Amino acid sequence: MQDALPARPVIRRASPEDIPVIRALADVCFRDTYRTILSPAQMEYMMDWMYSERSLERQMGRDGHVYFIAEAEGTPCAYFSVQPLGLQDDGDYLFEFQKLYLLPAYQGRGFGRYLVAYVFQFVREAAGGWPCRLELHVNRNNPAAAFHRRMGFSILRSGDFPIGQGFFMNDYIMGIRLTA
Repeated sequence: MQDALPARPVIRRASPEDIPVIRALADVCFRDTYRTILSPAQMEYMMDWMYSERSLERQMGRDGHVYFIAEAEGTPCAYFSVQPLGLQDDGDYLFEFQKLYLLPAYQGRGFGRYLVAYVFQFVREAAGGWPCRLELHVNRNNPAAAFHRRMGFSILRSGDFPIGQGFFMNDYIMGIRLTA
């Protein structure tokens, strides 16, 4: 039997000084998630494309991604990010749930559910009373799609999105409408 995990991780907003922590977590979490889905070449391309120091600095700066780090007993165990995209023509304030990755030892133990609830609350507060929608991309072969369905997301559409070097993200775009 595995050691009991704390009931709730401690969540803090990440800053550019946390980029090494995010990169170290991604090196384990992202690789574990996609090891059977992506080719080694695409894995390396995406690690650089999304997790190089330069890319993370751009995401946190110009692109407006808000990163969070979750810690259990003082040790980083997950990272996630949300990007506000602004008021849309339909009157909803749109947010993109960019990333949610947990170390394998923390999966299936309620941490993901807690982190998503945290994101829902963050989005509601950031929308400032506006009706809001949260969307995410998830690879069609990633078991996380079922997790997101359990959290209330539905599949809005799917597609094969070019990301460069001849690679594609073969994703569902899932969404949920949140109210205040």
